[in-house]
Amino acid sequence: MSALTTPAAWTGPLPEADPPAEMGLYHLPTGTYETRAALAVQGGSFRDKRSFAASAILVRHPRGDLLIDAGFGACLGQHLAMLPGYMRSPHDAGRTAAEQLDAAGYDRDRLLGVVLTHSHWDHVSGLDGFRGTPIWLNAAEQQYAASQPDGKVFRHVSEGHQLHTYEFGSGPYLGFPASYDVHGDGSVVIALAAGHTAGSVIVFVTVPAGPRYAFVGDLTWQLDGIRRRVQRPWLMRKFADDDPALVRASLLRMIALDDRMRIVPAHDLGAYDGIPRL
Repeated sequence: MSALTTPAAWTGPLPEADPPAEMGLYHLPTGTYETRAALAVQGGSFRDKRSFAASAILVRHPRGDLLIDAGFGACLGQHLAMLPGYMRSPHDAGRTAAEQLDAAGYDRDRLLGVVLTHSHWDHVSGLDGFRGTPIWLNAAEQQYAASQPDGKVFRHVSEGHQLHTYEFGSGPYLGFPASYDVHGDGSVVIALAAGHTAGSVIVFVTVPAGPRYAFVGDLTWQLDGIRRRVQRPWLMRKFADDDPALVRASLLRMIALDDRMRIVPAHDLGAYDGIPRL
């Protein structure tokens, strides 16, 4: 195993942000599935079983709320049946994000949409509980999801949904080439981090108090990728990433930011520690 060359730490100021006092951030865990560490990060052991998280994040904002990814859905079994057999890992499903919102008495009218970090099955299954809620995707990811074999579950669960196409009109952000400031106050910024899929994104969230967050989707599957500076194993890069070189470049950018914010890979269960439940 060879670690990536350590990039210089980000020493510049973080982008300005003015999150409103009413803003909040909540973790909605929907279940886990089992993966061997040897398949997740370079140098991982086959004896090390990892419980990969399938979660959603609710970002509350007075101008409208967003859900980042959707986790497992009510029709998870049907969605798993759409996958090739080798992708059907043992899983443990909990309450869906939709069920958790409803149990908390959440007003769905506050929800502007579901922002997907990308369109793979374990990020979109829970869309089946959000009929009528727009799905936020950039144009590159929409095209990817419509044409690639691993977009089959997305194409199924997105039927009947409005697709909200956002554009990266806010310029570079923390080394990433293009971004979209959702509310115009710097509190929620979507940055293009293509490579895992054609339109993969990172969602940067700044809350009124506490750390900044970077929800990096599948840029790395585990925090080991950041802390140990390692990529996915060679075979998994070939299998899972649309452009491994772009993934590596984005991974290096996030490694440089590690001491400046909380980095949350979508599937690292421990990375969500400290984010309150709804």
